[in-house]
Amino acid sequence: MGSRRSAEDLIKEGRVRVGRHIAHLGERVDPVADRITVDGVPIPAHPELRYFALNKPAGVTTTLRDPHAERTVAEFVPAGPRVFPVGRLDRESEGLVLLTNDGELANRLQHPRFGVEKEYLVEVPGSVSRGAIRTLTSGVELEDGVGRALRAEEVQRGAGKTALTVVMGEGRKREVRRMLEKLGHPVRRLVRVRIGPVRIGDLRPGKVRPLTPEEVAGLYRVSDLDRAVPRPAQRSGRTRSSRTEGSSRSRGSDRRMPHRDST
Repeated sequence: MGSRRSAEDLIKEGRVRVGRHIAHLGERVDPVADRITVDGVPIPAHPELRYFALNKPAGVTTTLRDPHAERTVAEFVPAGPRVFPVGRLDRESEGLVLLTNDGELANRLQHPRFGVEKEYLVEVPGSVSRGAIRTLTSGVELEDGVGRALRAEEVQRGAGKTALTVVMGEGRKREVRRMLEKLGHPVRRLVRVRIGPVRIGDLRPGKVRPLTPEEVAGLYRVSDLDRAVPRPAQRSGRTRSSRTEGSSRSRGSDRRMPHRDST
């Protein structure tokens, strides 16, 4: 949660607890067994837990093993303890995919019960009426039930195309694409830019970065998770790959369609 000095300050201020008691400087804990919280939010302390953000390029299948896929996210997975992609992102779609071996967190981030927000930048041809944008939030009838965005708005228009930001609280298969297509706006490009508190920022396509402790704590908060230990979210193939990292970016930059990358 920061430097050694800032961690000591948190402890001195009584904001850290081990189990039910307030932590004190010099206290020894077992990171595997003890429940550690800061301001009531659990901190994943198990040494084998791993959390990463990947900017998935278009044309990559969100799985670790698929004999029918030309490319999978396995080629981007960092070396070390095995991690798995959280949920799916269409092969032709781009953007943020979380990788972790925290199975309970992965399950909660995907389950509609917890309503963890996923934000997308979507490009469609032509212009989109205000009425169509309102319909995205009021509900679009699909073959598997009504699809409904939490929020939707136009963020850019010009050169015969419109960019929208669409925030969803669930993740049915190709739901955003199907909703817009039903309204007469086939999607040209779709980029996921946020999952809960985690933003893609300026992470380039094909690059991976570890999540910050603040981001992980934020994911725990929005998924109402108490604690976790490493546990595969699913069985899959080998995941060894070289590690590449990128940096984060301000929120405003996520509201414009990013340039395509040759990666």
